[in-house]
Amino acid sequence: MLRSARFEVIPMKGVVEEAVTLPAGSVVTVTASPRKGIETTFTLSEELAARGFRVVPHLTARQVRDKSHLREIVDRLSAGGFEDVFIIGGDITEPVGTYDSSSALIADMVEMGNRPLRIGVAAYPEGHPLINREALMQALKAKQPFVHYMVTQICFDPQIIGKWLADVRANGITLPVYIGIPGILKRSKLLEVSLRVGVGDSTRFLKNHLGMVARILQHDMYNPDSLVKNITKLTRDQVVAGFHIYTFNQCLSTKHWLEKALKH
Repeated sequence: MLRSARFEVIPMKGVVEEAVTLPAGSVVTVTASPRKGIETTFTLSEELAARGFRVVPHLTARQVRDKSHLREIVDRLSAGGFEDVFIIGGDITEPVGTYDSSSALIADMVEMGNRPLRIGVAAYPEGHPLINREALMQALKAKQPFVHYMVTQICFDPQIIGKWLADVRANGITLPVYIGIPGILKRSKLLEVSLRVGVGDSTRFLKNHLGMVARILQHDMYNPDSLVKNITKLTRDQVVAGFHIYTFNQCLSTKHWLEKALKH
């Protein structure tokens, strides 16, 4: 699962210098910021692709104006050679256009002949603050015929991940899953990132990662070794594509951790 890991980065100052320290040819996903918009994600994605990474841009449905705008986005993805895109609904309270969910956007995208070959969607082992569990399950079922994999939000409880995955499979959802984990995180760097992403994004960032913040504040650094070991045990019999490592732009330390972990 670690050998198939993907690495997520955030479009911020200094991210390219950090990202280039990741293993050559890695799959790198680029987040979408409600504040900075789609263009920032695409610009960084194109720069990292030019440096030899297999890049997966994130696309927030609520930032897309309409089907014509989506067509422009798909054309740009095609021109840039992006074969994979990760689509989320987004945390924007009011959509800028006609799409209020990832499902609505995906329904239009799959009609476009030059769309990316692979589409990923988000999954929530611990639930979503705005969507109940049954609705989340039904949404995954509805998307399954049109998408290719799912990526989980960070969860620090392997038992919850194992139970969620068993429930998903029991409900007929067979999509491969990348299980989201943090990389090596220094307390000072985490707080720096949370402050630099912007006031609105910072609040969202901290709220979405309260468990991780609490653990890091107890020490100077968070290490995912134990989490990885226990998740691997509990998901051994499931269709798991690999880990999705949320680096929070601490790429070099994450790479060093990964190299050490793969030796054991």
